[in-house]
Amino acid sequence: MRVLITGISGFAGSHLADTCVAQGAEVWGLTQTPGPQPNLAHLGERISLFTANITDEAGMHAALAAIKPDRIFHLAAQAHVPTAWSNPAGTLTTNILGQLNVILALQQHVPEARLLAVSSSNVYGMVEEKDLPVNETAPFRPADPYAVSKVGQDMLALQYWQSHGLHIVRVRPFNHIGPRQTPDFVIARFARELARMEAGIVPPLLKVGNMSAKRDFTDVRDVARAYWLALEKGTPGAVYTIGSGAARSIDEMLQIMLSLTQVDITVESDPALLRPGDLPVLQADPSAVQAQTGWRAAIPLEQTLEDTLDYWRGQIRAAC
Repeated sequence: MRVLITGISGFAGSHLADTCVAQGAEVWGLTQTPGPQPNLAHLGERISLFTANITDEAGMHAALAAIKPDRIFHLAAQAHVPTAWSNPAGTLTTNILGQLNVILALQQHVPEARLLAVSSSNVYGMVEEKDLPVNETAPFRPADPYAVSKVGQDMLALQYWQSHGLHIVRVRPFNHIGPRQTPDFVIARFARELARMEAGIVPPLLKVGNMSAKRDFTDVRDVARAYWLALEKGTPGAVYTIGSGAARSIDEMLQIMLSLTQVDITVESDPALLRPGDLPVLQADPSAVQAQTGWRAAIPLEQTLEDTLDYWRGQIRAAC
């Protein structure tokens, strides 16, 4: 089986590459720039890379015509909510037009291939507590431009399955965390800062935003496994909510991480880290993907947080 992963050098993409290699697939990946890809260095020659940008329609046609994959995991996207607020047009272009280019190239060059379209739990938006946990029937209530872009991706994938019979499966993952995530995201930022404090690089003062928000956090390695199973065992045209099924507050996550370090750290609230339209609670109901594929989140949260902190300790050591 030949697999293509867009966004392979990113956080989730690199872990999905690990999963696909472990499954014995021939793995190809799209990267925006040529040269070394730090998140993929450990895979060496077990994967092949093709340089292309999903917003370039001609480039996507060239990539799929050359690679001719059996499976396509479309992960490439602008996924940072604050960036979506500062550059909504760029986010909509990258995410919606980028996915359209992938679909059009698939349709022309490999119409029998299977495509996993990655949406987001953010499409559910301002969910009322009485409607938790969230499943696939929840209405769209996007609360930011990133969420709007993911609604567009979600519906575009559905439309091309309906109108052209393409084998497209959609997933709506909730928050996933773990090693290799950039510090643009809260848990990775905590881990990096704690590692820098341990190394004596910065003072032991951690500034935080909204700590009461609750999210459904899943280890990225479990999410990668869910992606594989959803495309192999999922129903074309269907959509699957992916998450652990439990909501934890940001404060609880930080307290676990603080217990893993010996440094005496002061935590201070910073209004600049608050974001507009922040949702109080998001919790997944993963029963559909569990019933269809047998997937379950398996890695304990405490292990994920320890692995994330250890990853950033290694990054800090390597940079010194």
